[in-house]
Amino acid sequence: MAGLRLGPLLRYVDWETGSTATVWVEADRPTTAEVRCADGASGSSRTFAIAGHHYALVVVTGLTPGSTTAYEVLLGGRKVWPLEDSGFPASTITTPPTSPAPSAAGGNAEPTPVRIAFGSCRWAAPPIGERDAAGPDALDTLAARLAADPGATRPDVLLLLGDQVYADETSKATRSRLAARRDLAEPPGAEVADYEEYTHLYDESWRDPEVRWLLSTVPSCMIFDDHDVVDDWNTSAAWLASIRSTPWWHERIVSGLASYWVYQHLGNLSPAALAADPVYAAVRADPDGTEVLRRFAAEADADPTRTRWSYRRVFGRVRLLMVDTRAARVLDEDDRSMLDAKEARWVREEALADPGSYDHLLIGTSLPWLLPPLIHDAEEWNAALCRGERGGPDGRWARFGENLRRRSDLEHWAAFPDSFRRLTELIREAGSGPDAPATVCVLSGDVHHAYIAEPTWPADVPDAGPGARILQLTCSPVHNSVPGPLKAGFRFGWSGAGRRLGRLLARHGRTGPAPIRWRKTGGPWFGNQLMTLTLHGRKAALTLVQAREKATGAQLETVLEQTLTAGE
Repeated sequence: MAGLRLGPLLRYVDWETGSTATVWVEADRPTTAEVRCADGASGSSRTFAIAGHHYALVVVTGLTPGSTTAYEVLLGGRKVWPLEDSGFPASTITTPPTSPAPSAAGGNAEPTPVRIAFGSCRWAAPPIGERDAAGPDALDTLAARLAADPGATRPDVLLLLGDQVYADETSKATRSRLAARRDLAEPPGAEVADYEEYTHLYDESWRDPEVRWLLSTVPSCMIFDDHDVVDDWNTSAAWLASIRSTPWWHERIVSGLASYWVYQHLGNLSPAALAADPVYAAVRADPDGTEVLRRFAAEADADPTRTRWSYRRVFGRVRLLMVDTRAARVLDEDDRSMLDAKEARWVREEALADPGSYDHLLIGTSLPWLLPPLIHDAEEWNAALCRGERGGPDGRWARFGENLRRRSDLEHWAAFPDSFRRLTELIREAGSGPDAPATVCVLSGDVHHAYIAEPTWPADVPDAGPGARILQLTCSPVHNSVPGPLKAGFRFGWSGAGRRLGRLLARHGRTGPAPIRWRKTGGPWFGNQLMTLTLHGRKAALTLVQAREKATGAQLETVLEQTLTAGE
């Protein structure tokens, strides 16, 4: 009999019809996976095989709009979820109502509130009884709160903005499993080497009982960042040439992209997108889809324009664009870009399509658009050095710049200056005009602290700047740590002295002024944390919670509650 190895994960819930969802599972052998809901909705799918593992993404149809219904998972006709004596409430699928959405100017229909929780950077929680050096896990703590109070308000979707697993920073338990397979004295050492070892990372992270239940009942959207593959992934052309010369890299990148496709990417897609996906069709048609998927992953690495990891989601009158800021990069020093031309065009078209059809535009990018000003100027200065602004592309300043870029992780939007300017202009355009949304929010993680930044445009720009409220909302980590010196550095980066130092670097690098200025309007906050946006019509509110250890156990404490827009 087939058993449930991992999952279920509730992934896509259709906000257009309110009647369809997808549920991801991993079984321990080939079988048929079935999801049955208490309201009569159901779906089934035969598993597909990758490297000896068996997966299914079940499309559930016939759900009742505007309802919450419990579900169970069957493998080969035998119920395997909920687990016996789990102690958690039933896993449920909640669908939005399908009442007409109001127009941007108002209307009679009552808008449905959308609650979007987001964060990034999660080390797997250690085994029960083992000391957690990083402190309480924000996802674990959220799960405990929701499980203890079934009537509590839940997020409508959870956005995980990168570093869902750490391929290059493995736990003690994972290192033991790796050592049982191979000699850790040989590269890549205690980092993961292949697809099987990636499955260990997802096992460790998603078998955590609290997180397993949470992901079974709250839909999730995911995107990768560097640690999902390796620290500094695609920092520069020199970095890429160096790592491609190592004997272990090809297997690592192919396995990293293949496992991401299985464990994270598929669930981001709608049923219609899944049905149209040629790789998904080919993998399911083959008794063993391993080589099909490996070939796809190798081609995606060799030519990023062959695939798109970015995607769009719509939640009523909220539009979300999740943007790949790792695999889609152009790294040639004379033509550096965060996104290749094809990807940049897609983002632009999706952001500007059908003006007036949404009240809020969310751009999910693992790397913040707006950084502390000193860090922004340092990254742009560093990019100028690396391209040879001082002494040419082969000079000592260029060599110094490349070394500094790798050691200090200088690879955010600011390190791709033309891309930063293009994104800034796109955000201005999206937030301008008579049909502008109420907000344009850039949602990010990566930097292991949380903050709110708000830009201002010069008075001479077209339309005198956007009418929407524009915000950079950064929230990280979910479960990780930041050394004390880095905390001090981030704080200094926002200070007046930090800004002055940044201007000196800009003059040395001849970078010119940034197209906008911005200021910090909240933070920085340090700790394991989650932000939640509540979007209701043209109203918007933000909450930040942190997981803190108390005498009674880990608790979520509210650090910030703030109204972003009052609506109309």
